[in-house]
Amino acid sequence: MNPIVSGSELDEVEDAVPLKWDRFSRWLHCVCVVTFDLELGQALEFKYPEHAVLSDKERSNICYLSFPDSNSGCMGDTQYCFRIRRTSNTTDGDLISVNVANDFPAVLQEDDNHYYGYVYFRQVRDKTLKRGYFQKSVVILSKLPYFNFFKEIAEIVAPEYFDHGEACLETACHDVDQWPRPEPGQTLDLPLVGTVVQVRIPSRCDKPGQTSSAVAKSAKFQYSISSVHEVEVIKYFQPVLIHSHLLWELVLLGEPLVVMSTSPEVCANTVLSLISCISPLRYDCDFRPFFTIHDSEFKEFTSRAQAPPRVLLGVTNPFFTKTLQHWPHIIRIGELGMSSSSSAPSLLSSDKLKKASKMKTFDTKPGVYTEYKMFLKKDKTFFKSLLRTGHRFTALDSVKLRRHFLELTQSFMIPLERYMASLMPLQRNISPLRAPPVLKSFRPEEFLATVDSQGPQLTSVTKGNWSGLYKKFFQSPNFTAWLNSRRMEMESKIAALHLAGLSEMDLVAWCKDKSEVEIVDMILKLREKLDSVERHEVELSLAKVSNLQNQMLSIVNTLPSDLKLVLNIK
Repeated sequence: MNPIVSGSELDEVEDAVPLKWDRFSRWLHCVCVVTFDLELGQALEFKYPEHAVLSDKERSNICYLSFPDSNSGCMGDTQYCFRIRRTSNTTDGDLISVNVANDFPAVLQEDDNHYYGYVYFRQVRDKTLKRGYFQKSVVILSKLPYFNFFKEIAEIVAPEYFDHGEACLETACHDVDQWPRPEPGQTLDLPLVGTVVQVRIPSRCDKPGQTSSAVAKSAKFQYSISSVHEVEVIKYFQPVLIHSHLLWELVLLGEPLVVMSTSPEVCANTVLSLISCISPLRYDCDFRPFFTIHDSEFKEFTSRAQAPPRVLLGVTNPFFTKTLQHWPHIIRIGELGMSSSSSAPSLLSSDKLKKASKMKTFDTKPGVYTEYKMFLKKDKTFFKSLLRTGHRFTALDSVKLRRHFLELTQSFMIPLERYMASLMPLQRNISPLRAPPVLKSFRPEEFLATVDSQGPQLTSVTKGNWSGLYKKFFQSPNFTAWLNSRRMEMESKIAALHLAGLSEMDLVAWCKDKSEVEIVDMILKLREKLDSVERHEVELSLAKVSNLQNQMLSIVNTLPSDLKLVLNIK
């Protein structure tokens, strides 16, 4: 019988003799350089490490998404991010064990189905080039949604590449290959091209709303990143701030939503701000911070033959104004979104909602185009405190807005969490000698009957039709993903309690008056349960695991040799 090794022991073995690029692949898939070729258009000039696999579709999408797709000049340096579907069959990043992954907040867990591209695009005049411009992008490709972290990394690496060439990217990648794994709750010191980046990776155990701003700057750490994923929400919400409650509902419900801007930075960061506004709930619909007409999913997302998909898009090409006119919810971000110093009262001019069908192709007036009717009422007190006369927005306003969304989302989710807890069987009903009890089913009508007496009004001052919002939420992918995740967690808890009960029994004594068939059945079930612990599907202390293993070996020793061979137990 193979011995069971705990997850921490596996990590120690893996870190003791790491293979080349193993550590790199926990953070990145590869780094690309995309250039403009007069004959080919956007083309992949360089990829490192060379062995990183990219399918033809991934290469094409990366090339088109790495350059701004609009009539605006985007002179100088521009940073933004994109998200594409993975089509290549690679296993990078899978080295992070399941138990470690589960310690991350839901919004920061590795995305096995998509790549995130963190773009640093440079466009400057160059008379020595036939086209008259130097145009290149450095793209960091990863499965980790660390939007702010990789933006900072790109700010360090890309200028070095533009100044000194490919050798700098190779050096940076080798530096990343020396980094420890992303460890939730840990502050990491990460060497990178002659400097050290300090960052704290959030943990699921962190208090909601807690940031890593406690990471202190010092002479040793030139770069101290306060948050791995949070963008400056007030900067990108400000053109439509008066509609933020409506937008919160649309994102919560997973409604089709498109953000239009002339800048890839503004549209991408607005999309990221929107999906973050329902944190700590994970946005489980598709989202594309930056999307172009050349994307492989263009026809799928713009077809009028079916209802718009549940996806959140960020676009810059004016062509989308006509192509997505049938979409029910459109946000137009004008030039105001480029500045973080706009005064609050000027935002009141975009108070009225507009119909998407009335938006003109080259209309750049900021606003929200929708016929959606809100379930909840705006928190006017909050807006009065935020929209003060003569007030200029600051980072503190981002903190206030993020906290407001957090409290609203928590008020919405607390009754659901409370109801889910009621579906858990009582611990006294979990007997080690009987099959574990089954988790009760989630019954929407049963839950809705509790809203009037135990609903969000207990923790939120926001008024409105909470029951109607819940009914709509139950039809969304965000609810389905949350429910599936919570069921898996609770079923794992039931299995752990059942296994803990078994570990406290004298199983050898239990087997004394049992037939060989019953004993073999017990061994097979124990082995299956211990395998689930090894796969990190069930959490059990090492002491209890060791006790069960020792008892199982003692039971096996009572069996005839031929039966041991049949069971493949030595």
